[in-house]
Amino acid sequence: MVRERGYNGLPGIPTLLALVAVQLGLVWALVINIQARNAVGITLVSLALAFGVFLLAGLFMVNPNQGVVLQLFGAYHGTAKAQGLRWANPLFSKKGVSLRVRNFESSHLKVNDNEGNPIEIAAVVVWKVVETAEAVFEVDDFQNYVHVQSEAALRNLATSYPYDAHAEELVSLRGHTSAVADHLKREIHERLSKAGVEVIEARISHLAYAPEIAAAMLQRQQAGAIIAARQRIVEGAVGMVEMALGMLSQKSIVNLDEERKASMVSNLLVVLCGERGAQPIINTGTIYQ
Repeated sequence: MVRERGYNGLPGIPTLLALVAVQLGLVWALVINIQARNAVGITLVSLALAFGVFLLAGLFMVNPNQGVVLQLFGAYHGTAKAQGLRWANPLFSKKGVSLRVRNFESSHLKVNDNEGNPIEIAAVVVWKVVETAEAVFEVDDFQNYVHVQSEAALRNLATSYPYDAHAEELVSLRGHTSAVADHLKREIHERLSKAGVEVIEARISHLAYAPEIAAAMLQRQQAGAIIAARQRIVEGAVGMVEMALGMLSQKSIVNLDEERKASMVSNLLVVLCGERGAQPIINTGTIYQ
């Protein structure tokens, strides 16, 4: 594996000034040799001028948050990250690689969740290049590699969890966004580390059932919500009945036999668990009539 190493070359501005000064001196020498009609001198100075122009081709610019990969005849020589004008061997090939933070949103993928239900899912991935040598030499096109591997990781994530969980201890795509985002970030980072890419953040941006089952799944969610609400209502109603009977017995307000207690429990549960408000009935007799 090719590892990044630093090579910033020479400071560009001092080198440029030195080359310009040398070129001006060579031009003056060329004028003198032309006036003297010195053929050998003219030839040598002309060659020196051409070589000076060749050296000027070694100047290159490094922008903020950018790395310039330098190669000499195919061999990796180093990466320049020092900002500003730099100079290196004119024979070096120079390829700029942005180190800025980038992001993209994947396409809407249609996959099956852990329970086999078809869903649509998409994610936003925030990433940046941290190893320029790996990004350039380990993969063919690191930007395309990031997109393809991110979508592959997203597909794998979708098959690892159900869309919605009916038990609180189960992790689901819809109900545990933080845990799912951490899993997605970790998996994408593992896939992209060989390309010198760091994943800063990865989160699901779109999550829905596939259109062909959306209506049926909505009814299922509604039924689950109703069952959960009914369960909570019944638990609360039983607690309230227990508290009422306990307080009546503790304060000796009225003594009820088992049959009357059962009747009272039944009436209280009907009142507390019913969807509509109860209509009061005034008993003008006794509790037994």
